[in-house]
Amino acid sequence: MRPFTYSCAKDATNALTQLAGNPTAKFLAGGTNLLDLMKEDVERPTALVDISGLKLTEIKSITMGATSGGVSIGGLGKNTDAANHPLIRQQYPLLTQAILAGASGQIRNMATNGGNLLQRTRCPYFYEVSMPCNKRAPGSGCGALEGVNRLHAIFGWSEKCVAVYPSDMAVALAALDAVVRVRNAQGQERTIAFTDFHRLPGDKPEQDTNLQPGELITAIDLPKNALADHSYYLKVRDRASYAFALLSVAAGLELSGNTIKQARIAMGGVAHKPWRALKAEQFLVGKEATDENFKGAADAEMADAKPLEHNKFKVELGRRSIVLALQTALNGGKA
Repeated sequence: MRPFTYSCAKDATNALTQLAGNPTAKFLAGGTNLLDLMKEDVERPTALVDISGLKLTEIKSITMGATSGGVSIGGLGKNTDAANHPLIRQQYPLLTQAILAGASGQIRNMATNGGNLLQRTRCPYFYEVSMPCNKRAPGSGCGALEGVNRLHAIFGWSEKCVAVYPSDMAVALAALDAVVRVRNAQGQERTIAFTDFHRLPGDKPEQDTNLQPGELITAIDLPKNALADHSYYLKVRDRASYAFALLSVAAGLELSGNTIKQARIAMGGVAHKPWRALKAEQFLVGKEATDENFKGAADAEMADAKPLEHNKFKVELGRRSIVLALQTALNGGKA
């Protein structure tokens, strides 16, 4: 690990001011990803600004604004607290399931909600500093493109990068139409729709998100919805626990009788960002909640998949996973 300075922020303004003055500084919250990256010499910040003590942890009902009736989750709250909060368990069980599917209990106790969104890919070529990786070293090439790419993207990838985004929590947030609240050093606040928060790689795979330099995630807002009774998070992985998804599906249905009024579907492990399955959603609206229609939705979404040499299995896995997630959601989240 390379030398760095360390300071504790007194408040959000102080934190943002410290970061604004040093383009090679990083915020430190739970540290569950950043410290690993520093130890592996992937991340090389010259300064860490500790924001773990800031009062941005509250989970509360939203009474005003575009997301009125929903719930706001503090950006520095812990993953464990978000997953187990009564408002989340009752109104957004999909999010609870997704968070609890990620990492281990010990890591969830440390990891923050905002930090979860900012975690970086687990592509082995990104972590191995002797290998080419445009995300780590822009212009060096993508080792995974012609290398071992079993774990990599089947949607939205470019010649520059085929890595996938690892978070489980974020897949559920994408399906729930979450909104990310951020603040800059000038005290200005803005909101980012979750579908716009993360980026596809394009020509700049080193840019994971559309955050501006020096911005701080203060909260994540969840709009009110009617998906709680029919939602499910499905995670497919190589081993039963403490593993990132080969592929995951967050699915929610709003029903009128057996007719689908609204469907929300997002996928993980398939793209550089949580992949919103819009074609599958559009296929289902107004149709009966049947296995045949679930299969039709899965076919519509997976038709655009572009697998790499070693991950062709993800196309059929994605198709079957969408169907199973929708079937389980229809059954109230019970397999």
